[in-house]
Amino acid sequence: MTTAAAPPIDLGNLWTLPGVYAPQADTYLLAQALRAEGITADTDVLDVCTGSGALAVLAARMGARVAATDISWRAVLTARLNAARAGQSVRVLHGDLTGPVARHRFDVVVSNPPYVPAPHPHRSHRPSVAWDAGQGGRQAVDRICAHARDVLRPHGVLLMVHSGLCGVEESLTRLTDTGLRCSVTHRSHVPFGPVLTQRLPWLRARGLLGADEETEELVVIRAERS
Repeated sequence: MTTAAAPPIDLGNLWTLPGVYAPQADTYLLAQALRAEGITADTDVLDVCTGSGALAVLAARMGARVAATDISWRAVLTARLNAARAGQSVRVLHGDLTGPVARHRFDVVVSNPPYVPAPHPHRSHRPSVAWDAGQGGRQAVDRICAHARDVLRPHGVLLMVHSGLCGVEESLTRLTDTGLRCSVTHRSHVPFGPVLTQRLPWLRARGLLGADEETEELVVIRAERS
């Protein structure tokens, strides 16, 4: 398992529309995990919740055939433009999670879904739709856990990043219950960003953070289909 800070992978010169999630520490941690999978020209990759398209473009640069999805039209446009600017072929589809590709199967599914616990309901018209995921931070994560196996080929792999705040063991249990073999392959601790810093009193009141915790743990879960 990777825990030490590694040199960040070059994701290129990416552009994002307002309201689209720009690459951050979780993106780079997931990029390390994706690079470790040994992507080739025979690999079909799906990027769920693609945002800027950073991971989709990285997979395409590695030679894969790539599809990507996002529920935000701004993200779809951003990812398409970033793929075009990078000279890479990525099929970017508008829709909810794996819905647009429900009839297809992939060798690798990579996802950086919204996972930040939020005190308010998850509303799709808010810019925070790119990161907020309900009071437990699991609105998207639970659905990915439930449906990932359906879009994986035999021996296919899901790589999903999320915060320790929303329950690493919960994700491992849910994925295992669908028949996938799971482990945490990458961990990193990062300073709280502006959103979490603003919510620290609420997070501590709910018991999601201890009084002495000063960093956020990020994890990459790897789940493989038999």
